[in-house]
Amino acid sequence: MSDFYEILGVSRDASAEEIKKAYRRAARESHPDANPDDAAAEARFKELAAAYEVLSDPEKRSRYDRFGSADGFDMGDPFGAGGGFGDLFDAFFGGSGPFGGTRQRGSQGPARGPDLEVTSTIEFTESLFGVETDVTVRTAVACEVCEATGAAPGTHPQTCPQCNGAGEVRAVRNTVLGQIVSASPCRSCEGSGQVIPDKCEQCNGEGRIVTDKTFTVEVPPGVDDGSTLRLTGRGAVGARGGGAGDLYVRLRVNADPRFERQGDDLVHRLEVPITQAALGAEVTIETPDGTESLEIPGGTQPGRLFRIRNKGVPHLNGRGRGDLVVVAEVSVPRSLDEESERLLRELADTRGEEVAPPSKGLGERIREKLF
Repeated sequence: MSDFYEILGVSRDASAEEIKKAYRRAARESHPDANPDDAAAEARFKELAAAYEVLSDPEKRSRYDRFGSADGFDMGDPFGAGGGFGDLFDAFFGGSGPFGGTRQRGSQGPARGPDLEVTSTIEFTESLFGVETDVTVRTAVACEVCEATGAAPGTHPQTCPQCNGAGEVRAVRNTVLGQIVSASPCRSCEGSGQVIPDKCEQCNGEGRIVTDKTFTVEVPPGVDDGSTLRLTGRGAVGARGGGAGDLYVRLRVNADPRFERQGDDLVHRLEVPITQAALGAEVTIETPDGTESLEIPGGTQPGRLFRIRNKGVPHLNGRGRGDLVVVAEVSVPRSLDEESERLLRELADTRGEEVAPPSKGLGERIREKLF
């Protein structure tokens, strides 16, 4: 048998805490749950467990150090009477497996119901300022006829005779390391520890029925398209009195043609006529809170930004708001009447700017063709 110190990767003078840390680290890597169908990993895990069982016990470690091997003390059951891998985890991982989550030891009561997800569509302004909206979901609710027990009225669930109410059955295997105890859910009661001889006709022994249920969801200010809200305990209930899962509400926000969201800022593209951009003007713009005046200074160039503080998106779960950013998009007229064209040509002549000659009318083009 390999040296226990080498198996754990620690020195012979390692402290109890160092041995514990080394074992936990190696056990996570070699645990069968993390290496399905890997016989080598399973064998490695058993070696680690056996080494830790000895080196974590001061008396056994002392005897191991004196004899230099496993000889000289009983290795018939390295996990102790009635023990197993589950007992080892409970002792050294605080009642949980090495990968987090509580290990199931015996009947833990009815299983929790599944989580559910539903999509809700809201308007853009509702996403900014919050709203209460109703969502309807197909879910499982407790059966009122049997009061979620699954048993017909006047009867009761009974203790499972296969597992004696434990919800699991254990099997003992003899290995080179001694007896290994493994546990699996009881098939007769599906891990609940109870069987129902007389099932409720309303729910067929499930203790729950499927129906549509409507919830009112409070949407906070500042949510974005794709945000998800979690409603704890609003999911489907578990069978036979099991707790409810959670309901996740995924939000879809309708677009608003006036605003484009960028983080917590809003962008509004304002069309500014060339005359207002050149000479300046006071214009009225749209904000999420209503209309507001904006001063356009003379000589405004295309793409100039005007920032209006605290008119953007409220900070989600916080105070304050983003800004409204107005982008000036200077518009040039696509067609001109004769008077407007004459005035623009005078302006170009005054500024010494070369422009295209006036377009020829239909009559003038005909005369040129004829003569």
